[in-house]
Order: sequence, then structure tokens, then C-alpha cells
Amino acid sequence: MIRTEKRPVVPGRVRKVPGAFSWVDHRLVREGHIDGKSHAALALYLFLVTVSDSQGLSYWSENAVARRLRLELSALRAARSELEAASLAAYSAPIWQVLELPGGAA
Repeated sequence: MIRTEKRPVVPGRVRKVPGAFSWVDHRLVREGHIDGKSHAALALYLFLVTVSDSQGLSYWSENAVARRLRLELSALRAARSELEAASLAAYSAPIWQVLELPGGAA
């Protein structure tokens, strides 16, 4: 079995556990980071937060993520673009990275 070495796509933005009790930082809502995002982008963000390791990294294939979220590949890529534009996630095949929210940890 070939193992993929996971490295952060954006090393300076490795997420940290927020002051609250969960991986989902309350600032997503409080600071409006999710405002105006599509349902597909929000589903993708939740999926990535759920499957990522402590650095926010995961290596699910685009096809596997699309199947799990019941999205066409083009819709998944559009959702990914939304998250990248909002500086919430980064992708460099095969690694996904959930980014620390802009402004640092709460």
C-alpha cells in the first residue's frame, strides 16, 4: 500500500483548537465567515472539518468527497472555490486543508 505523506498546503495557517470545546470555531458564525456561502460550500466545510486531522489535513479524493456529499464533481469544485476565496480551505491534490480562520485563534 502506498502511503501519501500529508503536509500542510499553507503551513502558516495550520488550524488550532479554538477556545470553545469543538473543532468548529464559533467565529465562523460570529464574524460572518459563513455568510453568503452556498449549501454545497457549507456541507464541504463541515465534511472537511469532520474528516481532517489535528492540523486540518485530509487526503480524500475529489470523487470520494463528491460521492459522500452527493454532488457532481463540478459542484464540488465550485464549493471548493468558494471556500478558497473565503480563505477557509486550501487544496493541492491530494491534500485538503481546513485553514485557521483569518485573524488567528479566538
